[in-house]
Amino acid sequence: MKSRIRLLSKVSLVFLLFFGGTILAFPVFPLLDISCSAERARSVRDHIKMIWLRYFAMILGLKVNQQGTVPLRTGLVVSNHVSWLDIVVIGQYLPAYFVAKSDILGWLVIGYMAKQAGTIFIRRGDKKNILITAEKMLNLLVRQANIIAFPEGTTTAGDDVLGFHASLFQPAIQAKAIIQPVAIRYHGKSQSLAPFIGDDAFVPHLLKMLRQDTIDVELVFLDTIDPAEKSRNAVCDESRGMILQAVQSWSEAA
Repeated sequence: MKSRIRLLSKVSLVFLLFFGGTILAFPVFPLLDISCSAERARSVRDHIKMIWLRYFAMILGLKVNQQGTVPLRTGLVVSNHVSWLDIVVIGQYLPAYFVAKSDILGWLVIGYMAKQAGTIFIRRGDKKNILITAEKMLNLLVRQANIIAFPEGTTTAGDDVLGFHASLFQPAIQAKAIIQPVAIRYHGKSQSLAPFIGDDAFVPHLLKMLRQDTIDVELVFLDTIDPAEKSRNAVCDESRGMILQAVQSWSEAA
């Protein structure tokens, strides 16, 4: 009975949070664009997005063991990808724009909120769209904005790191922006429950996670990479190697 009441309470809070997020997405964010300078509007939006994600993390019961130093310089943040939860885990620590699959646009409410929040959507297999994505990323990096991307292009069970798409690193090289590799690992019961893979649907997975008392996760900000005089393949392999080493060290310690 207590677990059912707790779940209903969490669901109610998520509903209120998403309702508030919809209000922020429209009309608050568009009004900011009209009433403020572009940089001021972006700064306020970034602050609001971080607060929203922090509340979401609290409702979910995310218990994050954060290690390493959150970057002070803006740049491209790249991470292994296990779940939609990764967005909440990382996004609450620094203001950023996400690069995400266009599939998210079909998620009720969240797709709209993500679009209004400035998420860069990429369509897999569409070369023209990849070029447009790279141009948007470059524009943001030049304007000193953070971008968070998941170069594997899909999610895994969290025990391995798939090959990275090197094209996502080209804008950072052009903008001379730092690259911040990040490693994520869910542990305890969350290790098997958190992965969002295969045919998983968002709402059932969200409910499954809301039933948990806590979601235990480790988040490690690894050493930054200076892309100066390096090719995109070089920084791609270096980033993946650092993240893979962290993931493998967790597996060996388990």
